[in-house]
Amino acid sequence: MLTALLKTMRPRQWTKNIFIFAALVFDKQLLNAESFLRTLAGFGLFCLISSSVYIFNDLADVEADRQHPEKKNRPIAAGKLPVSVAWVAGIGLVILTLGLAFLLTPGFEAVLVIYFLINMAYSKWLKHIPIIDVMIIAAGFVLRVHAGVTLIQVERFSPWLYVVMTLLALFLGFGKRRAELALLAQGAGSHRKVLDGYTLPLLDQYIMIVSGTTIVAYSLYTFSAPNVPQNDSMMLTIPFVVYTIFRYLYLIEVTHAGGAPEEILLSDRPFQIAMILWAAAVLAIFYLS
Repeated sequence: MLTALLKTMRPRQWTKNIFIFAALVFDKQLLNAESFLRTLAGFGLFCLISSSVYIFNDLADVEADRQHPEKKNRPIAAGKLPVSVAWVAGIGLVILTLGLAFLLTPGFEAVLVIYFLINMAYSKWLKHIPIIDVMIIAAGFVLRVHAGVTLIQVERFSPWLYVVMTLLALFLGFGKRRAELALLAQGAGSHRKVLDGYTLPLLDQYIMIVSGTTIVAYSLYTFSAPNVPQNDSMMLTIPFVVYTIFRYLYLIEVTHAGGAPEEILLSDRPFQIAMILWAAAVLAIFYLS
C-alpha cells in the first residue's frame, strides 16, 4: 500500500518543481548557503503539495482513468490504493505542507495555497475547458518560479523570466495535449473530455505560435534584462534553448512522445545533454564571468 501511495504521489513529476530554483540561480545567490537551504526546503514542500494535488486528481478521475489505455494502471484506478487511504493521505499532506511553509515565509505559503486551489478547480472544472486547461498548467509553472522569489531576498531577478516561463509552459501544455490526442485518436473525448475541443491542426498552430515566441522572449532576455552580464555573453545560451524546443517538437511529431514531458526530461539523452549544456553555460556566465 505504501508503494502504491508513493506511486500516486508521482515522484517523477517532482522534476517540474526545479523551476523554484530559478530565482536563486538568476539572482546570483546559488552560493549563498542560507538562500540555497531555504529554496531547497521550499522545493521539498512544493513536491509535497503537488503530490497532494495528484492524489486528489486521481480520486476525481478514477472512473475515467479506468477507461484509459495507460492510466488504468494507476494505483487508485487499479484498486491497489483504497480510496479512503488516498483521502487521508491527501488531506494530511496539505495540512503538513502548509504548516511548514508558513515557517519559511507567509508569502511562500500563500503561493502554495493559490497553487493548490487552482489545481483543485482544474481537477473539478477547468480541465474540461479548451485553452483554459493549458493556461492553468502554465500558471502552475509560473507559480513555481514565483515561489522561489518569495523564499529569498531578490535583488537582480528579471521579470523577463516570468514571460519566458509562461510561454514555455504553454508550449509544453499544448504539446502534451497534442500527444494525448494523437495517442487516443477517435476515442479521445471519451478519455479526456477537453480533447473534443482540440484538433491536431489547431494544436499545431498553437505550438507554432508559442514555440516561436518562447525563443524570441528568451533571446530578448539574454541581452535586455538588467541582471545579465553587460558583455551579452548570455546570448551564447540561445542555441541550447532553440535545440531543446526543436527536439521536443521532433519527439511529439515524429516519435509521438510528449504526453508526459517529465518522461522526456528523464529519458531522452539528446534532450538531457542540451539541458545540461545550457545549465552549465548559464552557471559559467553568471558565476565565473
